[in-house]
Amino acid sequence: MTVSLAMITFDSPDPVPLAEWWAAQTGAEVGDTNGGWFVTISGGSIPVRLGFQKVSDPTPGKNKVHLDLLASDIDAEAGRLVEAGATEVARQDMGGFRWITLADPQGNQFCVAAG
Repeated sequence: MTVSLAMITFDSPDPVPLAEWWAAQTGAEVGDTNGGWFVTISGGSIPVRLGFQKVSDPTPGKNKVHLDLLASDIDAEAGRLVEAGATEVARQDMGGFRWITLADPQGNQFCVAAG
C-alpha cells in the first residue's frame, strides 16, 4: 500500500483571511469555506490543495502545518505506518468523512484519510 499527498494544511485561529491571502499570492481559487472552520484553495501556481483549519487554541508544540495523505484503506495504512514507527494520535469521523491522525517518529502530526 502507499499514500499520496492530498493537501498541505495550516492551523489558524482565523482561516478565511489566511486562505484568501494565500490564494491572492498564488493565483489560486478559494473553495468552500465550511462556515469558517475549514477552507481550501487550489489552482494557480500551487500543485496541491492548501487547507486552512480553524484551531482556536493551538496546542503548544504541535506543528501548525501538516500533511493530509490519502489511502484506499486508511485502517490498514495507519497500521502499516504505526508498524514503521508512527504513533496513532486520534481517529475522527465528521459526517462520514473519516481520518486518522498520526505522529511521525519525531512527533510531527499528519493525517490519513480515505482517498
